[in-house]
Amino acid sequence: MKSIGLALGASLTWGFADFFGPLKGRTLGALRVLFYVQVGGLAGIALIVAIRGKGPADSAALFAVPAAISGTLGLYAYYRGMAIGAMSIVAPIAGISAVVPVAFGIATGDRPSTWQWLGIAAALGGVFLASREPGRGGKVAAGVGLALLAAVGFGGYFPPMHAAGEADFWWASLIFRMTSTSVILATVAIRRPSLGVQPLQVPLLALIGIGDMLGNLLFAAASTSGLVSITSVLASLYPIVTVILARFVLRERVARSQEAGIVLTLAGVALISAG
Repeated sequence: MKSIGLALGASLTWGFADFFGPLKGRTLGALRVLFYVQVGGLAGIALIVAIRGKGPADSAALFAVPAAISGTLGLYAYYRGMAIGAMSIVAPIAGISAVVPVAFGIATGDRPSTWQWLGIAAALGGVFLASREPGRGGKVAAGVGLALLAAVGFGGYFPPMHAAGEADFWWASLIFRMTSTSVILATVAIRRPSLGVQPLQVPLLALIGIGDMLGNLLFAAASTSGLVSITSVLASLYPIVTVILARFVLRERVARSQEAGIVLTLAGVALISAG
């Protein structure tokens, strides 16, 4: 039960961070926002680890490095998708990242239950419905391609981060944030975007980063006592929070068939976790 609570906590904090971060990205630019978000999250976890005053318990915490590379690339695609598409569509599609840890489990000897197979089918069917715009020749909705890239990136995050968290979730979280910040800094150095923002924006963006970092920390902590196939899919329920916020804060409206796809995708993620 402890791992379930921690994984759901990760889903909740990610849901908020993955709404307000891309929302800021629409006006400030994805890369600029990610710069402050990553630095804010790094400062938060570095302070916590420094206060603990303990070194890493196991070198397996270094699995957080590939997790960070995959997750950060997924996050950038997610921010870009949110900038050009409806959050209510992009978030659920990104949420099918839950399929990746299930596939990983199959490859390493796990056997999905009937519910999980139904969940995978529902999630894929939901993505198809959510991504099509009716009345426009079945044209793919804006942001869908980036949302699928985000799903792949997020999915690639879960198995290695689970292994890293199982070894030492404090240091796994720090190593993850150090790596993800380095990826963003390297991208900034190559693309040289303007990083200037109003002073009031800095603490707000840092707070979003702390929320994202907290999600990583909670997921890593859940990994110490939970199976990757369970903790990963429960943490993948964050699109529910994002969709609810998009509906109530932004008053987003989509076509009925796309609404059905959103519901089916979220139901698929839930079935995968219930399996």
